[in-house]
Amino acid sequence: MDAEPIQILHNGPAPVPDAATQYMVPMRDRVRLATDVYLAGDGSPGPVVLIRLPYDKDGPFISIPEIAAYMVGRGYHVAAQDVRGKFRSEGETLLFVNEAVDGHDTIDWIAKQPWCDGDVAMWGDSYYGYTQWAAASTGHPALKAIAPRVTGTRLGSLPEPVGEDGAMEVEMSIHRLYAATFFHDNDVHLWEPDWTHRPYIDNVERFFAQVGARSMSFDQWHPDSPVFLRRFPGGHPYDARPLPVLHQMGWWDNCAPWHWQDVRALAERPGWAHNQYLFIDSIDHVNVGLSEAGRGTERTVEEFRAFLPEYLEPALEFFDVFVKGQGSPEDIPRVRWNLAHTEGFRTCASWPPEGISPLTLSPAPEGRLVPSEEGHGGEEAPPAVVEWTHDPDDLVPSPVTDPFAALREYPDERDLADRPDVLVFDGPQTADDADYAGPVRFTGEVGSSGPKMDVFVRLLDVAPDGAAHLVARGQVHLPDTAGGRRADVDMGQIGYRLRAGHRFRVHVASSDFPEFMPQPGNGLHPWTAATAEKNHQTLRLGGADGARLHLNRLPEARGEGGRR
Repeated sequence: MDAEPIQILHNGPAPVPDAATQYMVPMRDRVRLATDVYLAGDGSPGPVVLIRLPYDKDGPFISIPEIAAYMVGRGYHVAAQDVRGKFRSEGETLLFVNEAVDGHDTIDWIAKQPWCDGDVAMWGDSYYGYTQWAAASTGHPALKAIAPRVTGTRLGSLPEPVGEDGAMEVEMSIHRLYAATFFHDNDVHLWEPDWTHRPYIDNVERFFAQVGARSMSFDQWHPDSPVFLRRFPGGHPYDARPLPVLHQMGWWDNCAPWHWQDVRALAERPGWAHNQYLFIDSIDHVNVGLSEAGRGTERTVEEFRAFLPEYLEPALEFFDVFVKGQGSPEDIPRVRWNLAHTEGFRTCASWPPEGISPLTLSPAPEGRLVPSEEGHGGEEAPPAVVEWTHDPDDLVPSPVTDPFAALREYPDERDLADRPDVLVFDGPQTADDADYAGPVRFTGEVGSSGPKMDVFVRLLDVAPDGAAHLVARGQVHLPDTAGGRRADVDMGQIGYRLRAGHRFRVHVASSDFPEFMPQPGNGLHPWTAATAEKNHQTLRLGGADGARLHLNRLPEARGEGGRR
C-alpha cells in the first residue's frame, strides 16, 4: 500500500506593498535581487537600514512592511531584499554561501542612490542576522553598524567539535530540514516528517518525489556525501574591519549557543571587543518574552504593532549613535540584560557581571542536588553509578513542538521525571529569592555499551505546585564511551532569579527527540540508520570524577531598574 501524500503548505510571494518601490538590484554576475525601498520624509539623502532575508520581504511571516514603517517613522530609509533564489529574486537557491558577495554588492548599490547619504546599517533576526555577518565579512566601507538578533556566524551549521577529546555538538533535526523547507526553491514548503519511520532520510526523499525536484541546499549536506561550501569566501567576519555591533540575544533562544560563540570570539580581538555591545532579554527565538510565556498563539497584527517599540528601539538607538552620530558611544551601555522574573534591564561593563561567585552542586544517588560541601561532608563521598537504558524506539520526547518558540509553548516538564530513562536530581527549596548569572556547565564521567553516546542535561525551575520549567540546557555527542569518559556539557548562559519556595532540578538523558537527531545505538548515522539497538548508559556520582553542576550566584537581589 502506498504511503499517504505528505501535507505541504506552499507559500509564494505576497504583493509588494504600496508604501514600497521594488527595484531589481543587479549583482556582479548580473543576477538581480528584488529589493523594496521605503523612504523617510521627502526622500532626502539619509542613512539606510538594510534587511536581507529569505522569508519574503512582503509576506506576513516576518512583517517587514510594519517594521519598515516604524523605522521610516524614526527617520531611516529602509531597503528590504529577498536573498538570491528566494521569492522574487533571481539566481540559485543555495543557503549561506552567496550572502557575503550579494550583501557587499547590495550595500554598494544602496550607497550610490540619491536617497542615501552613504551610510548603511543592517538589522534582523536569525538568517537575516546571519546576512549581516556575511556582509560585514567583506569590509564594505559604507556599512557603519550591524544589529544581529538571535543568530550567529555559525547559524544552522552542521555539528563541529567542542573539544580536543572528540566531543561534538549534537545535530538538531532542523539543520537539514531547514534546507529542504526554506531553501528548496524560491518559495517556502512547510511540511512535517514522519518520525515513526526509519531511515529518517526517507521522509526527505518522499518530499522531493512529491514536489518533483531536489533541493541543492539539502544535497550539499546529504549524510552520505556532505560538501562544505565556504560561507565567507573573502574571509571570516572576525578578521574583517571591526564595526559597531549590537548583539541582541535571548536566554531561551535555541540558537543562542552560536551567538555566544561570536561574543566570546570577538572579545578576544581588541578591535571588535571595543565595538561590541550586548542586549540580553528573557525571550525565545521568535521574540516571545517570559512575561507572556505559555500564550500558545502568535501575536495578532495589532499586538505586533504594539510590540514594535520594544522590538526595534534598542537597535535604532544604537544606530542613532553609530550611524547618525547623535550622542556619544558612552550613551550605550556595554551590556544590558534582564534578570529573568524581574522587570527592567541591568547594566554592566562586561559579561558576566562583576561580583558573581561560583556555586557547585552535586547530584547524589538518592536523587538530591546538593552543594558540593554538603554532598561530601568535607571528604569525598563513596563513588556510585546510576544507570539507564537508551531505547531508540522509545526516545525521550522533546518538551516543545517548535524549538524556536520555547516560551510561547513554555511546557510544564514535570512528567519527564517519571521516565526511567531520565535521571532526576532535585535541589532544596530556596527560602528567599536567589539570583544567578553567567555560564552554566555540567561535568562528570559517563559510559555506554554502544559505540556513541549523546548526553542531554536540562536545568529546571520547580515551583511549589510541582510545575517544572526550563532554565538552561546543553547537550554533547561523545564517541568511544566504553569504559567511561568525561562529559563536559556547555549549558549556555543565564540571568535568572530562582524565586522563594522554588528549587532547581537537573534532568540527564540520552535523547531529546525530534528536536535533536537520536543515536540509533549501533554507530550508524542518525539520518540513514534503518536499524537500532538499545544501549546501557551510566553516570558516575561522587568522588573526583562524579557529576557536577557549575553555576554562578549573584551576591544579593538588586534594584530592578526601569524597562524601556
